Amino acid sequence: WREIGYVPKKWNTKIYDRYRAACDFFFRNKNDFYKSMHGEMEENLKKKIALCERAEALKDSQDWKKTTQEMISIQKEWKTIGIVPRKYVDSTWKRFISACDYFFEQKKLHTSTQHDEEAKNFEKKKEVVEKINKLDVSLTPEQALPLLRELMDEWYGIGHVPFKVKDRAYKEFYDATEAQFDRLNIDKTDRKLDSFKSNISDIARSDNAKGQLLRERER
Repeated sequence: WREIGYVPKKWNTKIYDRYRAACDFFFRNKNDFYKSMHGEMEENLKKKIALCERAEALKDSQDWKKTTQEMISIQKEWKTIGIVPRKYVDSTWKRFISACDYFFEQKKLHTSTQHDEEAKNFEKKKEVVEKINKLDVSLTPEQALPLLRELMDEWYGIGHVPFKVKDRAYKEFYDATEAQFDRLNIDKTDRKLDSFKSNISDIARSDNAKGQLLRERER
């Protein structure tokens, strides 16, 4: 526009007004657009800060299964929210991801510790089974049965083992106790009662005693 030369005087004002009106229309729309966008970004910022607060409230939870699902849900929701003002992009993201990472690192540490503990429990249960198998055969039933019951209580009192060896651990224990019951000529009904009593004793020491007792009743 500025490089183009003069026009006839009678057209000068009319053409300029037309040009100016077009420019004004564009810049008004541009300003309206950015005002609207700024308002939307501010709303997005509020939403993302709210998600940061939710993640921070959950990061210390040890209800691993439920909280994992909630954290994943929050992360999905985060992705649906649009952009925030540029000066807050890094700070909101770092705040959010720090809370998420903290929770999942704690979960990983817990799982690793739990696996180690379960592996140790499996070894302990195998040691008890070995003791059952090696009960002195020269003992009378009256002498051997109290020892067998103590070992059964000890086996039941040991915590969880890795899921993949759970059945194997129980079968080894069951076979060992049955072999001793056979050797001692213990009646089938009395065997079940001994096993039941040992299991109930273990359940009574657990954190979820009521629920486990109900399951035991249904067996």
